[in-house]
Amino acid sequence: MKNAIYCSAAVVLALMSGADGLHAQMPQGLTVSEDGNALQADTLAGGTDIDIELVQIDSLSDGFLDSLDINKNIRINDYTMIGVQFGMGLSQVSWNPTMQQTFRFVPYNFGFLYTRYGKMFGYMPYFGIQAGIFYGQEGYQFEEDDEGYTPTLEGATGAVMEVVEVPVMAHCHFDFWKMKLMVNLGLYGGYRLSIHRFGDGVPESIRDSFLDTDLRLDYGIKGGAGFAFVFDPMEIHVTAMYKHSFGSLYEPDYYSQYYYRYAYPTNFVFSVGLHFQLTKRVGKTKHALRREAREQLGLIRTIQSEIPAEGAESPVE
Repeated sequence: MKNAIYCSAAVVLALMSGADGLHAQMPQGLTVSEDGNALQADTLAGGTDIDIELVQIDSLSDGFLDSLDINKNIRINDYTMIGVQFGMGLSQVSWNPTMQQTFRFVPYNFGFLYTRYGKMFGYMPYFGIQAGIFYGQEGYQFEEDDEGYTPTLEGATGAVMEVVEVPVMAHCHFDFWKMKLMVNLGLYGGYRLSIHRFGDGVPESIRDSFLDTDLRLDYGIKGGAGFAFVFDPMEIHVTAMYKHSFGSLYEPDYYSQYYYRYAYPTNFVFSVGLHFQLTKRVGKTKHALRREAREQLGLIRTIQSEIPAEGAESPVE
């Protein structure tokens, strides 16, 4: 099938120059009869003529629709979308010096996303940008090492923090059938809203509050991959994302001015999202292109009455 199914500006120009001009510029499979009034289409097999005024457009074969070559620059995969995502994840902290730990399960990650699809360099329809705001959790959990020692931080063996973050990511996608594959990569900025520390050794005065040496501003990289089911104008996205912070949990010299310590949170988040298209999505699948062909044939039917009969004077420019 031709890679582009288009309705041509040439058709409109041809209407201005009469039936002969239209005949010369009509796409493969479409012809004008001798009287200039009846627009006809040759079928793929047998060479029979079909009068478009009489044919049922929805009944045209896939083979006939695939044979059309109508020229128009359509904007493929150029649309906007908003959505909501809900997920859960696993969190830990990259410690320096290293401390024995395990993943902490964080049960929710909730947010809104805005997606803008477009063509890179004007012709590569696989790119977009995503931005949003998320509210979720991250934390850490120490565990006993081989010698029976369990690390602590301010007397806590674990903690959970509630955070808000704003990611901005490049969004790459590949569409097929009623699905798409997606890859995201970008940056985020965030803020740690609250903390709850676990453990018998935690002083009550700091169990639910930050210390003066704790850092609450956060920033880092975020990326991941996933797939989507597309049911225009709705899409269901399933994603797995990884987030790595460059903002330590505390000031590096809080413990000693000579030996700096760092703690960078990392998260794996698995989520499902429901997204709604704000503008029309034009895909590249055969199904979408055949639908475009039917629409353009319908347009040809509506303008055929404007084709001047043979011998009639053409409009003066």
